[in-house]
Amino acid sequence: MSKRHYGQGRDELNNLMRRISNEGGQALVEFALSVPLLLVILMGIFSFGLVLNNYLILTHATNASAQVLAISRGQTIDPCATAAQAFYSAAPSLSKSSLRFTIALGGNGVWGPAGGTVTCSSATLVESQPAQITVSYPCSVSFYGNNLIPSCTLTAQTAEAIQ
Repeated sequence: MSKRHYGQGRDELNNLMRRISNEGGQALVEFALSVPLLLVILMGIFSFGLVLNNYLILTHATNASAQVLAISRGQTIDPCATAAQAFYSAAPSLSKSSLRFTIALGGNGVWGPAGGTVTCSSATLVESQPAQITVSYPCSVSFYGNNLIPSCTLTAQTAEAIQ
């Protein structure tokens, strides 16, 4: 009886070893099926991160240019061009040719073409009047060469009181 019991344990050990060796292939198949899904999620996070980074750069540069415009009264010949230059300096990674400026001084708008210069005279700046800068920039949410949101535009707006 002890031999028979000893043999059963040996058979169970052999069965266990066969099951363990077969599960290695199963893990490989599960890994091969889950990697593409994980890569798709990772690329989506990366694309969203790039758009978010561009938006943060855009808002920071818009704030910097509005501050420069607010203190430019009587200091420069063309304060709007100075504000645009401050924007370009604060956002070197954004393409100048894709930017669209709108500057409203005391309720009057001065529009700048995409990539063009925005001009205004120092005489248009009146103390305590609002100076509002709006900058738009196209975003690209591309995923494996496909633009998922073709009409995506990032916009930042800041208003400052002219000093």
